[in-house]
Amino acid sequence: MAQTKPKRRSKDSRNVRKRPCQFCLDKVQVIDWKDTGVLRKYMSDRGKIKARRVNGNCEQHQKLLSRAIKNAREMAILPYINR
Repeated sequence: MAQTKPKRRSKDSRNVRKRPCQFCLDKVQVIDWKDTGVLRKYMSDRGKIKARRVNGNCEQHQKLLSRAIKNAREMAILPYINR
């Protein structure tokens, strides 16, 4: 006889609560590319930009954040990679 696999729970059945966007809570309109403390918070230990689902940012602020990080990298304030 063939054994059947146990059924997996769908993602919708979990009670998952999305984190609110920190920039929306603080009512931030512009993310400053010179503020490295804030920008480093949203980067991994390897220097990559963390994803929206990890950060909890909204789409608008994630785009502003990634643009600010890329600008800071270009100006040599932030590294492209950490070794």
